[in-house]
Amino acid sequence: MSFPRSATPLQDVRRVLCVFAHPDDVDFGCAGTVAGWVDAGLEVGYLLVTRGDAGGFDDTPRAMMPALREAEQRAAAAVVGVDHVEFLDGYRDGVLTASIDLRRDITAAIRRFRPDRVLTNSPLRRWDRIAGPSHPDHLAAGEATTCAVYPDARNPFTFTELDLPAWTVREIWYSGGPDPDHLVDITDTYERKLKALRAHVSQTSHLEDLDGMLRARLAATSGTPGRLAEAFSVFHTA
Repeated sequence: MSFPRSATPLQDVRRVLCVFAHPDDVDFGCAGTVAGWVDAGLEVGYLLVTRGDAGGFDDTPRAMMPALREAEQRAAAAVVGVDHVEFLDGYRDGVLTASIDLRRDITAAIRRFRPDRVLTNSPLRRWDRIAGPSHPDHLAAGEATTCAVYPDARNPFTFTELDLPAWTVREIWYSGGPDPDHLVDITDTYERKLKALRAHVSQTSHLEDLDGMLRARLAATSGTPGRLAEAFSVFHTA
């Protein structure tokens, strides 16, 4: 299963909410694009569903990991110009499901932030690259966010206990899904993406050549000599 062809992105977007399963997801997949949006004057916020308590590659005590990864994500967000960063409570890394509770919590964030565009994990698995983008938490976060975008956030009779006015998100972008066909050139913002990823010390410090790995992957995505790109699937919601 794959996505259909992407829509042309809306040109009047002013506010974007990025909803991802773990700290570092947005930076691996999208930080160059986010930096470009901020440069263009868009207001961008982050919503992280978990604090990445199952992540890490060393003997850091597990009890320390959530606070550590939250701090890393806030530092990474600052690198690309994002100062609105929220974390949900009550969701564990590695066992996330697209539950009604998660849909309600994402709906609340959407109704508070009132974004024109939502960027999130893909709810569809990539069979050609099952490790990484197709982590089950990513799929669950993408599915719950999709349900929050439609129908939950825009339906005034859903989750009335939130006491927040309904809000219609007009566009959704997916990162990490199969066959993404909307490319964003990030050559000019790449160094900020790299710096943001290096802020996730617990997740990237063990990589011998993070810069080389990223450049190879992003150059292959671009397909244009000397240019780097991130790729997405883009859809209007109305």
